[in-house]
Amino acid sequence: MNQPDAAHTAMNATTAPAAPSFTAALRFWLKLGFISFGGPAGQIAVMHQELVERRRWISERRFLHALNYCMVLPGPEATQLAIYIGWLLHRTRGGIVAGVLFVLPSLFILIGLSYVYMAYGDLPLVAGVFAGVKPAVVAVVAFAVWRIGSRALKNAALWLIAAAAFIAIFALGLPFPAIVLGAGVVGWIGGRISPDQFQVGGGHGAAQADYGPALIDDDTPPPAHARFRPRRMAMLLGIFLAVWIVAFALLPAGTLRDMGLFFTKAAYVTFGGAYAVLPYVYQAGVEHFHWLTGPQMIDGLGLGETTPGPLIMVVAFVGFVGAWTQQVFGPHALLLAGAAGAVVATFFTFLSCFLFILVGGPLVEATRGDLRFTAPLTGITAAVVGVVLNLAVFFAWHVFWTHGSATAPFVGGFQWFDALLALAAWLALWKGRMDIMAVVLSCAAIGLAHSLMV
Repeated sequence: MNQPDAAHTAMNATTAPAAPSFTAALRFWLKLGFISFGGPAGQIAVMHQELVERRRWISERRFLHALNYCMVLPGPEATQLAIYIGWLLHRTRGGIVAGVLFVLPSLFILIGLSYVYMAYGDLPLVAGVFAGVKPAVVAVVAFAVWRIGSRALKNAALWLIAAAAFIAIFALGLPFPAIVLGAGVVGWIGGRISPDQFQVGGGHGAAQADYGPALIDDDTPPPAHARFRPRRMAMLLGIFLAVWIVAFALLPAGTLRDMGLFFTKAAYVTFGGAYAVLPYVYQAGVEHFHWLTGPQMIDGLGLGETTPGPLIMVVAFVGFVGAWTQQVFGPHALLLAGAAGAVVATFFTFLSCFLFILVGGPLVEATRGDLRFTAPLTGITAAVVGVVLNLAVFFAWHVFWTHGSATAPFVGGFQWFDALLALAAWLALWKGRMDIMAVVLSCAAIGLAHSLMV
């Protein structure tokens, strides 16, 4: 129940709140799916404000403990955090509802926007909007490099890993999973040799504030369903494997089946969040399968930044464009093909999120405060900085030299307007601390105005 001064009430509460009904929790997760803008940091902040401060469904220490586990996992940590808390509150069905509703609004919105993009993208007004979005995306990715790097590269060893990852993907063209695996091994070895160099800091802050007693408080024992039972784990693993096999078997041979297999693999190597997996999606979607072009990938990221839900939902755009381009249901059913591609990409990307939480959650609850994956995670996070830097270079090249190619990268003249707009967007993010969505929308408006004047 919403109070007029919820923060004040929470700070002065002396008793824990009543357990929310499943229906009340469902309404909250649905609301979260529509207001979760701002990338992982913004989404986690919204959940903290709503679940820890206002509603007090979970204490800050338990919230951060769950978040630390989700940060160790591959995949979108904000989505997994929602699943984790939903599971703690209302068992398996609570976790499933929380995760599905966190993603579903974004999926429907992106299917609609992707259709407009593919069907009407050549119209001058639409083209003008995306002309402004592209420089904004360059700025957003460059800002992500700075933001991740400033937190992750705490010493010379981690800087060296980041540089090696950049060289590996930029100069040597090594696949993203190999870089992740190598960085994890280096982190594991480094953690044994020099543990001080590979410790994970408290990037999300310490649990210091007192918002009053929580429903799931610091000393609240794990509920019965959250206790580790080997038989339950084996049963869930079997169920997830069966769901994956049935879903994959239902896909027709060709593009959709390729997508199902690829996005399953991508789901298990996305350490470091959405920006880390984008180079891998680019390598496969643009260079290997030819589902979409490099400029289309940039446009898709721009759409992803302006819609609610996890940023990794850009995979829905990739799936839509790929299935549309390949005409998987023939030339007269392009919308149906695109929607099917978006659903396939989303389903196989996010299925692992539910597996990690519903299967691994009881282990985490049983060993609270004793996670042992920090050193490999530190190495992987450092490598992610180098990989995302490569992505920024790739995007900048495609935007600032629009006619460049692999054999002649700098032909056709430098796009000064796009470069200046990207610089202004980066300064707005860095110095002005503007919201990412506001920056992207502002650049879209400027791009449209510029296209109408030239």
